[in-house]
Amino acid sequence: MKTVMTLFVLTMVTMTTQAQQLKQVSYRDGEQQLNGMVTANTAKKGPGVLILPAWKGIDSEAKQAALQLEKEGYIAFIADIYGEGNIPLDNTAASKIAGHYKTDYKAYQHRIALALEQLKKAGADPKKIAIIGYCFGGTGALESARADLPVNAVVSIHGGLSKAADRPNGAINTKVLIEHPAADKSVSKEDYDGLVNELNEGKADWQIITYANSGHTFTNPESQEYNPVMAKRAWNHTLLFLKEVLN
Repeated sequence: MKTVMTLFVLTMVTMTTQAQQLKQVSYRDGEQQLNGMVTANTAKKGPGVLILPAWKGIDSEAKQAALQLEKEGYIAFIADIYGEGNIPLDNTAASKIAGHYKTDYKAYQHRIALALEQLKKAGADPKKIAIIGYCFGGTGALESARADLPVNAVVSIHGGLSKAADRPNGAINTKVLIEHPAADKSVSKEDYDGLVNELNEGKADWQIITYANSGHTFTNPESQEYNPVMAKRAWNHTLLFLKEVLN
């Protein structure tokens, strides 16, 4: 009996481990190969979440978010914005390539749209999709709303909030959640106020949640600015929002 129970436990552990693995998905933008990652629950069609990673590309925070979303019943796909051969090795390189896509925002929007198609191909219900992004990816989440990509909602987590002054404000038809650390030195009051004005002029359904005693990368356990209490609250707010907009 003991042997049978041991085998059962080992089988269940193995099945759980297999279910909690991310699979690489290769796709292309012209000649550029892109390598995203998708959760293992693609056999069953359901709501989907596209994850836009921070400025160094697909990292541990994005991967853990995907796995946690899988547990909640979502199909999650992590976008590759930079492409094979272009992953930055340090902050200087990350700042340069992220800056390029912030300036050439249409190229950024295009790469997000390509990843969105991969999420749909993986089995996500095209009528139930949200985008969440961290840092540079949080900027991408807002760019997705500005581009009017066909998603229900976007979540910007400690993302950059500004856009070029010569870009006009337009209608924003998707729901927007912004999770903003109160002590984020990378976001000025002018950036913050400008985004609020943009959202209001766009007649968006929006909300901003501000987290006290939190620096820029407050949700990342590998960061010196990690605030576990506020990070947990932010994640719970994300899940609550996703439940509302996707179910």
